[in-house]
Amino acid sequence: MSTLSIRTLRPDDAAPLLAFEQANRAWFERHIDRRPDDFYSVDGVQAHVAHLMAEHAQGRMHPCVIVDEEGELIGRANLKDIDLQQGVAEVGYRIGEQQAGKGLATAALHHLIALARDEWRLTSLCAHAIDGNTASIRVLQRCGFVQGMAVPDIAIVEGKAVDGHAYALELRAAGQGRQL
Repeated sequence: MSTLSIRTLRPDDAAPLLAFEQANRAWFERHIDRRPDDFYSVDGVQAHVAHLMAEHAQGRMHPCVIVDEEGELIGRANLKDIDLQQGVAEVGYRIGEQQAGKGLATAALHHLIALARDEWRLTSLCAHAIDGNTASIRVLQRCGFVQGMAVPDIAIVEGKAVDGHAYALELRAAGQGRQL
């Protein structure tokens, strides 16, 4: 894996984010819900970034981008639906097709786990994966997530409703023993 950085999304990431999403649109749509067509425009992505940044400012989300050594945006990773009272959040990630299988999703998920534990002081994380998305499921399991209940009709992929599962990870504060 090449040198990469994972950092919080910034307003100036809108143009690279649009290029990333456009370049990987067909790849993503084979694996997850498709985005509306109006997302794939300068205005659509700028509105998306503004929304994510507002959610971050309100403490409900921590959006991140993954950038390679040349500065190219090659992935995304988010803590979303942060609930500080309950101590939980959901994780999600999108890795570009050309970068798949190189350990980026695992690195991104480790980054999100550290953010959740150390910065947000959360006690657990959840994730959802479509049945049959073995790469994503492997990443979750490699990072300690445990498969939970089935979620029927979790997404529409290529026009068909697909089932999935919830996954969970219990966090321990740094220095309080082994993390699951």
